Amino acid sequence: MKGSAVTEQIRRRLCILYFIVTFVLVSLLLLNMRHLYKPANEFLDFLPELSITVIIISNLFLAIAGFYLSAVLSKQVLRRIDDYSNRLNSILTVMKSIREEVHSDLLLEKILDYCISLTRSEAGVLMLNEGGSLVIKATKGVGEMKGRTVSGKRGACLWSLRLGEPVIINDVTADDRYNPDVDLMIGTESSGSILCIPLKTKKGHLGVIEVMNRSREAYGEADIEIIKYLADQAAISIERASFYEDQKNFEIHITDILLDTIDRFLPEKQGHSRRVAKYANMIARALDLPDERRRRLYMASLLHDIGFLSIPYERSFEREYYTLHPITGYEMLRPISFYSDIAPHILYHHERYDGGGYPENRKAEEIPLESRIIAIAEAFDSMVSKITYKSRRSMDEAIDELIVNRGKQFDPELVDIFVKNIREPLE
Repeated sequence: MKGSAVTEQIRRRLCILYFIVTFVLVSLLLLNMRHLYKPANEFLDFLPELSITVIIISNLFLAIAGFYLSAVLSKQVLRRIDDYSNRLNSILTVMKSIREEVHSDLLLEKILDYCISLTRSEAGVLMLNEGGSLVIKATKGVGEMKGRTVSGKRGACLWSLRLGEPVIINDVTADDRYNPDVDLMIGTESSGSILCIPLKTKKGHLGVIEVMNRSREAYGEADIEIIKYLADQAAISIERASFYEDQKNFEIHITDILLDTIDRFLPEKQGHSRRVAKYANMIARALDLPDERRRRLYMASLLHDIGFLSIPYERSFEREYYTLHPITGYEMLRPISFYSDIAPHILYHHERYDGGGYPENRKAEEIPLESRIIAIAEAFDSMVSKITYKSRRSMDEAIDELIVNRGKQFDPELVDIFVKNIREPLE
């Protein structure tokens, strides 16, 4: 027995315990008054000795029963408190985990796994609302059914979506909300009990989580309380992950447009940015940089020459103008939220390790690591690219040039890493 049923049972037993304690105390009080106080003695003379003996024996029996009942209740209450404590601790761990997940597919699977675990269910399905129909996005224990659409007027999950409220069916054979056709579609036709919780936000109902037990074990209020809280937090995380993915798609689309624009504006540099990004990523992998830092380096490498778009083409090869492109590139990207963190890498990618570069004559560790990596990747591609250099150099000649300038123009350790890895096949 779960949820409110257990709470009600404990409440009833507590009432019985209170009655026993009250009866014992009143009886003892009356007996004490009979033997200790003369006025009371006269008032209670109607009680014969046999009755007093019966009362004492009854009190003794009731006291023993009261102690036993108290012990049983204490164990039940402690067990229930321990169960809630474990579930709450699990909820805190779950919240941290789903808040940190930004990839929708992994997030949905995590949410479903946690719901099944917290309700001690055997299987489950997570469905998202797409145009009034539910589309299966994650499953566990019911087979692979992602992409299937659930629609209609009957079915526990559809009821939960329309009403925006939890739906419990603990006897599927006697509940009109149960639709065997829907459950056959989502693979839950052998369920004995079902719990559906809607995923709600201020914008509306995002979807439904349905968990089930194939046995007849009933769901209760405790399951609803915990999963409802989890579902509310999960809905927020799903919205955030969706926004993050939309933003990433937008960022990728805009980046592709900018790269195409750079290639058309500077045909001499066609494909240069993508090759620089490939070389830079090779160095980043060798350094074992974190994924997010590698991502920023890759984006900075792709857009390191964007500043040329603000320089007249006929002037773009004059030193007075081309030395401005790191600054103009920085100023172009810095106000854009998803590019602002890569703008400094672009600003300093023409600084020299010995301090003789531009725009700020920084040297050595004063130059961001990402900028030092881009400097090597760009120099190498410029030397080996037929389009960029009138006099194309071989790979060996370009490598020798980097080695000659290690500690001067380039970070010596990064040059060594680049040279060690450049001959290996690049992904």
